[in-house]
Amino acid sequence: MNLEFRQATEKDIPGLVGLLADDELGATREDISKPLNQRYLDAFHSIDQDPNNELIIVERDGELVGMLQLTFIPYLTHTGSRRCLIEGVRIASSSRGRGLGRKFIEWAIERATEANCSIVQLTSDKRRPDALRFYESLGFEATHEGFKLKIEGID
Repeated sequence: MNLEFRQATEKDIPGLVGLLADDELGATREDISKPLNQRYLDAFHSIDQDPNNELIIVERDGELVGMLQLTFIPYLTHTGSRRCLIEGVRIASSSRGRGLGRKFIEWAIERATEANCSIVQLTSDKRRPDALRFYESLGFEATHEGFKLKIEGID
């Protein structure tokens, strides 16, 4: 498996949106219409300009097969440590079950270590039991309850 991990570029955005929509949850909340919704471009530019965020893709033999976002967060807790938040993990449905996700998360943990983070954290939707088992197999522990509040009128 010839894998390349790299920062996403603007030309990757349509493929990334396709990955986000490539499962039963994402299919209900992403906009795959053409032309591409401007909000995706705006979000990409915001991420790309923020030194504490990295939007990473993985290509296998030149084909986009995965994505995730790393956010580096300075904290006062844990003696002023840095954390790495992994979000938006997607592997193309045609590439799942082949060890690619494991390699990608291991790469992300290595990147967090390089960025001097002492904790790597992530969230996964409770409706994704396979993903929950996958993260536990990598050593992640469900030590906290997560809460979200949807603000009405803002998409």
